[in-house]
Amino acid sequence: MIVTPWQLNRRAELYHQLGSMVSAGVPLLKALEMASVNPSARGSRPVFLNIIARLKSGLTFAESMQATEGWIPEFDLALLSVGEKSGRLDASFKLLSAYYASRAKIVRDTITGLITTLGTLHVFLLVFPLGYLISFAQGIFNNNPAQCIPFLIQKAVIFGIAYGLVFFSIYASQGQRGRRWRSITEGFWKMIPILRTARQYLILARLSAALEALVNAGVSIVEAWELASRASGSVDLQQTVERWRPQIESGATPGELVNRAAFFPEIFANLYNTGEQSGQLDDALTRLRSYFEDEGFRRMKLFTRVLNGTIYGLVALLVAYSVIHFYIGYFNSAINAF
Repeated sequence: MIVTPWQLNRRAELYHQLGSMVSAGVPLLKALEMASVNPSARGSRPVFLNIIARLKSGLTFAESMQATEGWIPEFDLALLSVGEKSGRLDASFKLLSAYYASRAKIVRDTITGLITTLGTLHVFLLVFPLGYLISFAQGIFNNNPAQCIPFLIQKAVIFGIAYGLVFFSIYASQGQRGRRWRSITEGFWKMIPILRTARQYLILARLSAALEALVNAGVSIVEAWELASRASGSVDLQQTVERWRPQIESGATPGELVNRAAFFPEIFANLYNTGEQSGQLDDALTRLRSYFEDEGFRRMKLFTRVLNGTIYGLVALLVAYSVIHFYIGYFNSAINAF
């Protein structure tokens, strides 16, 4: 399933509603029934009815959610299971609400920053090569449809390939795709300067937000790291963290392992270690999330500016070439006429 800001905000709103009702003393079963009839949860109504039926049959909330066939991510399930066991389910709902609202903001701001770039790229692909565009305009002006066909075919091929690559990247990056698919996509993004760093920082922002929520909910640090790495969306990070469990069981701390892993920048390792040693890990994770979120957005905006400048520069060069080529041909024709 493609995750959009609208979908993330809808889930954040759902968890906020459930957390508010449970905090107000509404029984969980009644809160779920009320949430199921909310217009914003219309698409999830069958899932709610399934959970409600299982709760009525005597299963726990965690057991009921486990049977929802992928509707609830493993990260959410871990937080809500801990909340149910500790009697702080309302706090878990509110943590998840804040987490999904933060993710929605990251995705929305990233898309907003790319709109100008995408618009510029569309204009560039539509205008060049100029010969096709001129032939198309002449075909319309001369009422000659056959003269327009090369332009239409060329644009159908170009935009078809471009959109095909975009949809393939989205398909390969989805959570339900295998690791190999997502690893190949991640490797491709790493080859692009500036975007590589921006993406890494946004991954670390998601990791920090997930770790903060899990640690505050009382999840063990080993399980919290494993779940947060999956929530980060990075296959490389997930594979790195999965190799940590034997070392942690042998006495190493996550802070020491973060220092050894090449994936983490020095500032992340230093702040995490400081928080771990001082007993203020939740505060350190909050600062890490804020820092990498801001830096990730800043790098993403820089990437879009550089990409826009590159596209504009190519357009200017191609226009200059076309003008010079036209006048050279014109003067050569004039000279040959004499």
